[in-house]
Amino acid sequence: MAKPRKNVDLADSYAVRLMQHLVVPTFVIDPKRRVVIWNRACERLTGVDASEVIGTNRHWQAFYETRRPCLADLVALDRPEQLPEYYSEYAARGHNGLGFSAENWCVMPKLGNQLYLAIDAGPIHDEAGNLIAVVETLRDLTDQKRAEMSLKELATKDGLTGLSNRRAFDQMLMSEWARAQRTQKPLALLFVDVDHFKLFNDRHGHQSGDECLRAVAAVVNRHAVRPLDLASRYGGEEFALILPDMDCDAACTVAEEIRSAVMALQIAHGATGAGDHVSLSVGVASLIPGGAGGGPDRLLGAADEALYVAKRLGRNRVICAERVLAEFARADRGSHRLPAVASRRSRRC
Repeated sequence: MAKPRKNVDLADSYAVRLMQHLVVPTFVIDPKRRVVIWNRACERLTGVDASEVIGTNRHWQAFYETRRPCLADLVALDRPEQLPEYYSEYAARGHNGLGFSAENWCVMPKLGNQLYLAIDAGPIHDEAGNLIAVVETLRDLTDQKRAEMSLKELATKDGLTGLSNRRAFDQMLMSEWARAQRTQKPLALLFVDVDHFKLFNDRHGHQSGDECLRAVAAVVNRHAVRPLDLASRYGGEEFALILPDMDCDAACTVAEEIRSAVMALQIAHGATGAGDHVSLSVGVASLIPGGAGGGPDRLLGAADEALYVAKRLGRNRVICAERVLAEFARADRGSHRLPAVASRRSRRC
């Protein structure tokens, strides 16, 4: 037996009033994606009054600067395949029944700031199974997300210089090596070492040493200009620069720009056995990964050997791994033989 109309209307009015006073930001759209409820918590979250959106399709303007669907719209349209297009984190809880969940950054035009929102949207059907509304609820996770991002940054940043740390370097090198293997494009690596840094610390003190490393790091970082370039502090006074899709000649040009820029800083050195100013030795390697193994250790070894040779030949220079033999021959054809690659500990000076 059908429920009396009066009881249905009364229940509906209670439901609407309850939703209006929920502490959870909530809005409801009808099958034509027009807003029918925009509760007070949603007004507070977005800065948009209910009167601005009720009866319209303009609810997106509370969250984004350019027109795009909200999660409730995708539920109403039953388009789970579009979730990856609009949301970084998402889940479809069931086809045409249980709705979607998602998270993303919203620009909040009325508030003038960004919020990271967790969003749930679910359909409401009548007894015949027809869609009559979609309810979207919102949770502000901005503080948690920023704390998570800060922790992640701390885990991947060098505390002294602000560059990426060794852990981030290792991860990026593996990733870019795999990509270069797929695309068969070159991957370049620079090892940048501050010459006679121990002597610098002995003469000027560790505080000045830290300032020197920060200055060198800033120069190296300025040359990581493309989205996939990565400048990192590899350890001690040594820095590394990953340069995808770059051959040896182009990488050597970047290396020489870095070396020249640090010389132009004219950071006083003056220790016995060192020059008047801080200088750099740079080892450069660029490889196209082959199909038969080897891994990124090949690139690391080549750049490390080139840096060792740069130091053997007098420091304050750029040496490319492809031209190591030629550099030794040019320096002294009769007295130098190409040495085995030294350990990092043995050449640290």
